[in-house]
Amino acid sequence: MASNAVVCVGYFVLVLLSVSGEGSRHDGELSSGDILQRQEADRVVELPGQPAVDFKQYAGYVTVNESHGRALFYWFFEATSKPEKKPLLLWLNGGPGCSSVGIGEAEEVGPFFPQKDEQTLKLNPHRWNKAANLLFIESPVGVGFSYTNTSSDLYQLGDEITGHYVPQLAEVIFDNNKHLPESNYINLKGFMVGNALMDDETDQTGMVDYAWDHAVISDRVYNNIKIKCNFSRPNLTQDCKKALNAYFDVYYIIDMYNLYIPTCVSNSSIGSNRQHPVIQGVAPHIFSKFDGWHKRLAGYDPCAPNYTKVYLNRPDVQKALHANVTNISYPWTQCSGDTDGRIPVTSTRLTLNKLGLKINKEWTPWYTHHKQVGGWTIEYEGLMFVSIRGAGHQVPSFKPRQALQIVRHFLANKKLSSSPF
Repeated sequence: MASNAVVCVGYFVLVLLSVSGEGSRHDGELSSGDILQRQEADRVVELPGQPAVDFKQYAGYVTVNESHGRALFYWFFEATSKPEKKPLLLWLNGGPGCSSVGIGEAEEVGPFFPQKDEQTLKLNPHRWNKAANLLFIESPVGVGFSYTNTSSDLYQLGDEITGHYVPQLAEVIFDNNKHLPESNYINLKGFMVGNALMDDETDQTGMVDYAWDHAVISDRVYNNIKIKCNFSRPNLTQDCKKALNAYFDVYYIIDMYNLYIPTCVSNSSIGSNRQHPVIQGVAPHIFSKFDGWHKRLAGYDPCAPNYTKVYLNRPDVQKALHANVTNISYPWTQCSGDTDGRIPVTSTRLTLNKLGLKINKEWTPWYTHHKQVGGWTIEYEGLMFVSIRGAGHQVPSFKPRQALQIVRHFLANKKLSSSPF
């Protein structure tokens, strides 16, 4: 695409890095032999129930702070063809505190999707490692298999949100590259964020407007919120909280991540509406106070999160992934925080309008390979807005073909087709 930053209406978040050549060795660094030895130790030969594949995969831990015992879990997949010539995509899910492995890999863009029998994996036909090398990291510490030996670290889970920390990560890389020799460059090319929480006022206004516009809440509930709530203020009044409770009550009976799919009806002990434990002091954002945000994400199969949770908690699966090596005292869960909610297109558009960016090309349809309208774009100075028609919060779960089309165009720095022919 023409712009290097892309805001997509969907829940994938990634930073795009191109694979750079090997840098020179410095004192204290590992030798190439040591690196290859560690790499081979992280090689995932085969997962239980995995179909045969012709690409390599690696998983394990990266220590980020030895004194505090902090380590992040990663899962890496080589591109299906010519991986040495393909760029690297780093995928980070939001929440904050939601697993990039359990959501991004297992339900959105990864090669393997756990199935209903909780024993087998399905090969995703729209896996993104068809286009690039793919890296998933469970971040921050305390999420999924990532761990810390310092309990106070858990209170940092809510301090950031993907709409902020992905651009911030890109900025850190960009700034540090200025002071590094070229051999140590991280060749950052761009980033994409999807349905990211970026601005409290516009995000919350957009969510309520969207619910009313889609006939999810009544006029009475909508008007009561408009009268009682001022989202530009940092704290909500008790009257506003009561008004919002009626809004969130609706999402106990329908899926807030896609309004038009069925909810999971399961006899499993791991129900998809199960509440996540709230860590006190985490995420002081306004909507984090409400239980409605704790519902699990869902794709075409609303019970998919259940299959993932059972599969990743299997000891044989954890052994194959080199995960849970410290015998974490709690089970793997998809989200470990108290801000889990989708941000609709209305919120994203209100936020972009608030930024006041120069528009180079107005509202334009883009087309799929089947000559259907895939959504709409707005080309700003240095940024592209993309909507995906008919998708829910996790775009690749609902519209996998369109999501792969978008990322292919992004990698090639090409615009999406604005003509069906």
